[in-house]
Amino acid sequence: MKSTLPKVLHPLLGRTLLGHVLSAAAPLGADRTVVVVGHGADQVRAHLSEVAPDATPVLQAEQLGTGHAVRIALEAVPDGAGTVVVINGDVPLLRPETVGALVTAHEEAAAAATVLAAEVPDPTGLGRIVRDADGRLEQIVEERDADTTQRAIREINAGIYAFDAARLREALGKLSTDNDQGEEYLTDVFGLLRSAGEPVAVHVAGDHVETLGCNDRVELATLRRLLRDRINEAWMRTGVSLLDPATTWIDVTVALDRDAVVDQNTQLRGGTVVGAGALIGPDVTLIDTIVGPAASVIRSHAVGAEVGAGATVGPYAYLRPAAQLAEKAKVGTFVEVKNSQIGAGAKVPHLTYVGDATIGEQTNIGAASVFVNYDGVNKHRTVIGSHARTGADNMFVAPVEVGDGAYTAAGSVIVDDVPAGAMGVARARQRNIEGWVVMRRAGTAAAEAAQRARDAKGASGTTGAASHSEAIHGATETVGGASGAGDTATE
Repeated sequence: MKSTLPKVLHPLLGRTLLGHVLSAAAPLGADRTVVVVGHGADQVRAHLSEVAPDATPVLQAEQLGTGHAVRIALEAVPDGAGTVVVINGDVPLLRPETVGALVTAHEEAAAAATVLAAEVPDPTGLGRIVRDADGRLEQIVEERDADTTQRAIREINAGIYAFDAARLREALGKLSTDNDQGEEYLTDVFGLLRSAGEPVAVHVAGDHVETLGCNDRVELATLRRLLRDRINEAWMRTGVSLLDPATTWIDVTVALDRDAVVDQNTQLRGGTVVGAGALIGPDVTLIDTIVGPAASVIRSHAVGAEVGAGATVGPYAYLRPAAQLAEKAKVGTFVEVKNSQIGAGAKVPHLTYVGDATIGEQTNIGAASVFVNYDGVNKHRTVIGSHARTGADNMFVAPVEVGDGAYTAAGSVIVDDVPAGAMGVARARQRNIEGWVVMRRAGTAAAEAAQRARDAKGASGTTGAASHSEAIHGATETVGGASGAGDTATE
């Protein structure tokens, strides 16, 4: 993989390669699960503690072959009896049903060992299943040790086995390193058992795709596409609409309800849940996000958020962890929300940052508002009541509270609480300096335009422009704040 990350920890649609294998094995209900670790052992152990704490990691300090690895695993369960299942750690497409069928076939045949095989289009690099004239397993040959005839065989060893524990232990003690790689091959157990007159068997997988592993990032990408197609088909058959499956990526850990619609270029990751009739996409990424029934998320990114039933998000919104939208709330274009609750029917339509805030029901937040939550050391909270109307270009310097039904004027920096039903005005008084452009920017296009306008006013008999401007401003100062809040607020 040419990576600092061990191969089995590379991610694939919601789980690591190892996580997928453990998930396929889990329904067997094994008494013990042992994971042989080598390269990157500490990283693998840490991952196991998170995803499979009941699994036992066993260190293979020297990489002396698959037979050696299984012998080390069995030493960790000296009292283990019955059927032992061995699975490679890089077969993420393996289904639990296939592993279960292997065990059933093995036990019904009372075999000492059973190998899972598959017929593949191109067997290059894989061990071959060699059968005798009666179709029974004769031997499993690694490609490096195969002759020309054997290399032409397309039935391959999937690297997944079922063994009788007692007979496996005995055969492992007889393994040789007399092969091209100088390793203990687990596959040699089949030849040893057959020579001893023990029954060995082959179980053929119904779909060879399940047996595919990966040894580099190109092969990993191929597996990712195959798994994507499998997941998408399964969701569509349950009643979910995927408008462009080729550009829709859904983790195996995601849940979608019937009649959800997922548009193109959408990624649903982690523990994301999408409710019935919700519309997701196009161009959406949801990570560990809950979307309620009939909600809509368009061209947006959300992490650890909750979107209530019938709520709308986007386009171009960013919901960060603990962003919570109640029923029919709206977060619009170029809005970022973090650790905040937006009440039922409340609107934050555009160009706004909402951080560490509570916004009541049916409240409207004006455009270009900022909830100033950080003083450089601590985060503080803003509370906006229900049915409030805040003006455009407001800053709420937390901690601060705006009461129910209150208004704030456009352009205000709110640093003190605004009582319920009050109008909060926190902005400098406007002052017009008449003739400034003509005097200070003479010769510019702006000055020429201003002079033409002034000349036109003079020709029409308008006089006293400076005093008239000041008189109007003074007369409307009291209501200007209210007008600013209502006229320049946005929805």
